[in-house]
Amino acid sequence: MKIFVDADSCPKPARQMILRAATRTALTAVFTANRPIPGISGPGAVMEICPAEEGAADDRIAELARPGDLVVTRDIPLASRLVETAIPVIDDRGQVYTKENIREKLSFRDFKVGLADSGIGIERTASYGKRELKNFADTLDRLLVRLLREEKKNS
Repeated sequence: MKIFVDADSCPKPARQMILRAATRTALTAVFTANRPIPGISGPGAVMEICPAEEGAADDRIAELARPGDLVVTRDIPLASRLVETAIPVIDDRGQVYTKENIREKLSFRDFKVGLADSGIGIERTASYGKRELKNFADTLDRLLVRLLREEKKNS
């Protein structure tokens, strides 16, 4: 089992939380981006540098992640690709993407992109603070416990 992180947009506090969780659980955390991300180090930490092409980091995560792994991303199209292959996905605010909610999330995201492309201003995501980090930490811990339990049962 591995934790894959779409590191380009993942806030530093969430990256640090993932590194601590990976160390605590002896898991590998693979951070993918098209540039080096500072602070990615420690036991089990891997920095995967992808080409600077649009979607290269997303494609790399989709290529490497397997059912039983966990992916952290804000990228809803990537989340959709992964959820369809039974890979658990959360964002850095603790939102869990599931087969039940991903189509709605993707539709809303496409609507917002359409508005932005038309020149209509849209509200951006609020800042990342203690509440968002706590929600993420709680969800991350809960999913890791569940996935590790399932992995142990299947081995």
